[in-house]
Amino acid sequence: MGLTRRGFLMGTVLAGGAALAGAAGTLQRGGGTDADADTAAAAEPSGYLTLPGTQPPKVTVRRTGQVAPGLVFLGPFRGTDYADALIVDDDGEPVWFRGSTDLVTDLRVQTYKGEPVLTYWEGARLTGGHGAGNGVVLDRTYTKIAEVRAGDGVQGDLHEFQLTDRGTALLTAYPEVTADLRPIGGPRDGHVYGCRVQEVDIASGKVLLDWQALDHIDIAETRMPMTKDTDGTEGKTFDPVHVNSVQAYGDTLLISARDTCALYCVDRRTGAVRWRLGGRRSDFAVGSRAAFAWQHDARRLDATTISLFDNHITNVGDGASRGLVLKIDEKARKATLLREYTDGKTYGQYMGNVQQLQGGNVLVGYGSTAAVIEYGPDGEPVMEMTGAGSYRAYRSPWSARPATAPSVAVASVASGRMRVHASWNGATDVAAWRFRTDADAARFTTAATVRRTGFETAATMPVAPRVIAEALGADGGLLARSAVQAVSV
Repeated sequence: MGLTRRGFLMGTVLAGGAALAGAAGTLQRGGGTDADADTAAAAEPSGYLTLPGTQPPKVTVRRTGQVAPGLVFLGPFRGTDYADALIVDDDGEPVWFRGSTDLVTDLRVQTYKGEPVLTYWEGARLTGGHGAGNGVVLDRTYTKIAEVRAGDGVQGDLHEFQLTDRGTALLTAYPEVTADLRPIGGPRDGHVYGCRVQEVDIASGKVLLDWQALDHIDIAETRMPMTKDTDGTEGKTFDPVHVNSVQAYGDTLLISARDTCALYCVDRRTGAVRWRLGGRRSDFAVGSRAAFAWQHDARRLDATTISLFDNHITNVGDGASRGLVLKIDEKARKATLLREYTDGKTYGQYMGNVQQLQGGNVLVGYGSTAAVIEYGPDGEPVMEMTGAGSYRAYRSPWSARPATAPSVAVASVASGRMRVHASWNGATDVAAWRFRTDADAARFTTAATVRRTGFETAATMPVAPRVIAEALGADGGLLARSAVQAVSV
């Protein structure tokens, strides 16, 4: 059978080969003293009371070894109507949500002006497995400090938003152009996605580089067969290249093109292709275990090593996908396998990524299959997370204190007692919550102090006309307090 590209970011996530036992990450909320337990069990709402309209993600985590430091960053997809940016801890417990009416992809920590920032792409999902939107940069209060747009008449695509040490961002774009498809059996003036890579100055928005794939990649390099729905005629646009990652390395760009099954080293100044790795016209001899196909997320780790996610399949069930690290000898034009990361069963038909972590661990996101596996230095899984499919997945240290105040809400009032919930969306250093009430309209007094038990923490206390929630740090110091919440009694 030939390759069939399924609808991008499908609503029903592929089950894949990673159906995991265990539920260490199943979200259990609630808090308070032991005496409050019976009341709490009957009072919990089905969703987050302090973040209306948001449900806990159905994330399951199993840990079997030592994970690297940091939180896990995801862009869960749930069909075509909306998406969320999501940060979770090692148990799959949410730290930060960002709801969106658009598609959000590639949520991760990068560096801008010497400071850690949170970045993602947000925009419309379009037919053909690409999008139209912008890159977004947030500081550690989750305040937007930059929004980066593609220029020269094209819109930024969902596949890449990579910051560089030059104060620039690398973006992809998928404009429709015409090309001669006769070499592969198509029309003379065929409709195709041209694929462009732009480098944009973040501060000014100026386009510094605009690389057009079809100026340098021949149509005959494609390994994607045309179908009746993508035959290059009007309304049936063909995608011969499908650029899905770009990385700056010195005076070059490393570009991954899924539909040619090849990586391209591009001269950053002239745009010329210095070499091809993989595909129909590889300049390298590729060892049998180093061969890859339909790959994503190619990253140059240093002058002689490249990592990538090897989807490696054309049809569901053909085999497992892999995280690869390849040794590249540019002089001898030879590529060999250094390391691979696979559980031997989990596949990602499309999307996916590989991230090198502190201490030698490696995180592999399986894209279309809702699985993220962290492997130890020996290649054995140390953490498996399922339930939140994501274009890419990352683990990174992240410290943040939101500009917005904590939220507090009252779930129920009965028999002289009330159940109160608190959260602070995105805060990473809350250790406990202190609930203070005003019983006589004169002053607030402490009614309960409980440790943080998850994204939303609750406690039961005597009914009072007003309540506030105070976020406390590990040393007991006050970090922030909510607005006053009136209680209907």
